Amino acid sequence: MSVLVGKKAPSFSAEAVVNGEEVIENFSLDQYIGKNHVLFFFYPKDFTFVCPTELFAFQNALDEFEKRGVKVVACSTDTPESHWGWLQMPKDQGGIQGITYPIVADTTKTISANFGVLAGDYAGDEEGNLIADGPMIAYRGLFLIDKTGTVMHQIVNFFPLGRNVNEALRMVDALQHFEENGEVCPANWEKGKEAMKDTHEGVAEYLAKN
Repeated sequence: MSVLVGKKAPSFSAEAVVNGEEVIENFSLDQYIGKNHVLFFFYPKDFTFVCPTELFAFQNALDEFEKRGVKVVACSTDTPESHWGWLQMPKDQGGIQGITYPIVADTTKTISANFGVLAGDYAGDEEGNLIADGPMIAYRGLFLIDKTGTVMHQIVNFFPLGRNVNEALRMVDALQHFEENGEVCPANWEKGKEAMKDTHEGVAEYLAKN
């Protein structure tokens, strides 16, 4: 498992389903460099149970991300056809119809591997056959990428543990506050609260008030 914080997000080009129906080739996060922050998250599999709760939670908060200039992009190791089929199924039938942000198809599993969230690995047996050691699907990884393409925040959850979308928004606010004001954000900071200067004096002043 690699830590990508402070490093450039791995570049890729892959098929993706956008706007809930259109399959496009050569989708890449590189299109956002210099323009937008990106919230890039992985989920394990289509047609499962915890995953749609997360996908809809990000969709429900999409306006808030877009207000902040943040592009939300999802990814799993399923095929584009699988993504498309799931997107056509109504919510009350277990589908994710209504999701509009892009869902990348990491069918080669290289995107998940490069982001350090692939559960499992390839190995060779004694006869030279390629076999999978593990489920070869993505953990619930989440990466906040700034406009330069640098990863500023990441979390990785095990399969049963759904993420908190409000926390993802909080991290966006913290990053943008730092970028705009040069102030660092202390524990439990939220948008609108006092931040502090990144100095001994700044810390002392903040702690004295809190």
